[in-house]
Amino acid sequence: MSKTSKHPKGLYYLFFAEMWERFGYYLMLGIFTLYLQADESKGGFGMSRSESFDIFGTFIALVFLTPFLGGLLADRKLGYRTSITIGGLMMGTGYCLLAVHNITAFYVAIFLIILGNGFFKPNISTLLGNLYSEEQYKDKKDAGFNIFYMGINIGAFICNFFGAALRNYFSWGHAFMAAGIGMFVGIIIFWVGVKHYKHADVLKPTKKEDASLSRIFGLTILPAFIAGIVGWMIPGNIFGNDSTDAFIFGSLPVVYFYFNLYAKASVEEKKPLGAMLAIFAVVVAFWAVFKQNGTALTTWAESYTDRSMPAAVSSGAEKLKLAQTLTYKMDTINKTDHHFRKVLDESGNPTKEYAYNDYYKNIPASEKPAEGEATNLINTEIFQSVNPGWVILLTPVVVLFFSFLRRRGKEPSTPAKIAWGLVISALSTFVMVAAVYVCNNGEVKASPWWLIASYGVITIGELFLSPMGLSLVSKLSPPRLTALMMGGWFLSTSIGNKLSGILATMWDKYEDKSYYFLVNFGLLIGAALIIFMMLKWLNKIFAEHT
Repeated sequence: MSKTSKHPKGLYYLFFAEMWERFGYYLMLGIFTLYLQADESKGGFGMSRSESFDIFGTFIALVFLTPFLGGLLADRKLGYRTSITIGGLMMGTGYCLLAVHNITAFYVAIFLIILGNGFFKPNISTLLGNLYSEEQYKDKKDAGFNIFYMGINIGAFICNFFGAALRNYFSWGHAFMAAGIGMFVGIIIFWVGVKHYKHADVLKPTKKEDASLSRIFGLTILPAFIAGIVGWMIPGNIFGNDSTDAFIFGSLPVVYFYFNLYAKASVEEKKPLGAMLAIFAVVVAFWAVFKQNGTALTTWAESYTDRSMPAAVSSGAEKLKLAQTLTYKMDTINKTDHHFRKVLDESGNPTKEYAYNDYYKNIPASEKPAEGEATNLINTEIFQSVNPGWVILLTPVVVLFFSFLRRRGKEPSTPAKIAWGLVISALSTFVMVAAVYVCNNGEVKASPWWLIASYGVITIGELFLSPMGLSLVSKLSPPRLTALMMGGWFLSTSIGNKLSGILATMWDKYEDKSYYFLVNFGLLIGAALIIFMMLKWLNKIFAEHT
């Protein structure tokens, strides 16, 4: 069949299904740590910054660990359409359950979201990749994943405006309910377009060397569960805290499964599997830095960034319920929560001093409002829309750039794109280092343009790397293992996400915040160098197997 300039019709239904799924996910994620830290009197749980960051890091790590299970079951038993539907319904239910302000309901909700994402996330990407397996579409696979990735980010962009308005006007619960509704809309759209991709939903035959499901559950999933419990219950902490110990211990059997898959692969399959596993291991560093948008960068937006608005903008934002009202109030210090600051007397003893809300701590005394005076500030979670906003703007530019290079025979290989994505992402940390110096390490408010610029740079790196990772798995995976290897890509994301939470808990330990961002630079540039050293080998494998 001759090649065509068009993309398969199924792309557009999957685009909108994923858009609404990500609407729900990122709406929930944008307010996650803010909700946990909010005072109980304001509908939150009153957790400390460190505690909320740890829960956030563990949550987003587990969200991307379960695609191993979801991809496996889809490949072997359920198929992609059924798996996507099960996952979407579980996630939508979990979002709605978050509206119940109860700690037990909270943990049940995030369990449903974690498991649901495992069924949804790898399989919708695999289904899309299968649409491009036909000869007429093969050369457009990278572009197709870039377009699909833009759908993800349209949902991630618009959701925070809804989340801010709903929690300002109604409550946290209303925002979480909106996330659930978005997920259910995505499932409806997915089934409306099912005729365009049902032919791509085909169970792949296994080979004699493939482990049976019962063997995988018995030797991988059950041991992972048991190891996680052991990690949690070990006296003391090996890797910092119980949740980190549990995650690392629980991940080891799954990591071993993928290496064992490589070890037992046929000669023909060993090289592409080895290439994928090598890239999976390296891109952990990217996710460790990128996923700090919900932790360290949210803290930067909340407490270090000037969120005040001109009167005209403030009036419009207030009408749209996108501005939060913060009342300046002085209070006696007798708490240890991060919203309070103890001041010692000359003898080094706590004295009866006053604490400001985090936002007011780095505003000159002459500019502070009067006691009891209210200030309108743009909601912190609105800054979560900056990255997806950049993705929407820059995706066409990146797609056209690679199309321009392709026409001239100079388009980089998929591994090369990933390597350059790491380099570009590393440069984004220098923007934040500059922001630290300009605001004297947080002594004065930083312009929001620093955060916007940093997100802009890392977005370019993201567009070089993240959709290319999905495309890479679709290109190199043996057909019967595609969803399972997509789960491997998300396993690397999972480990990186957990590392991002660990790094974020160190935020308060760095007196000079520039060092914090320089650590992130070191992680990214080191990962880029590793891929560049492997590039000749990776490109050879791509040439042989794509």
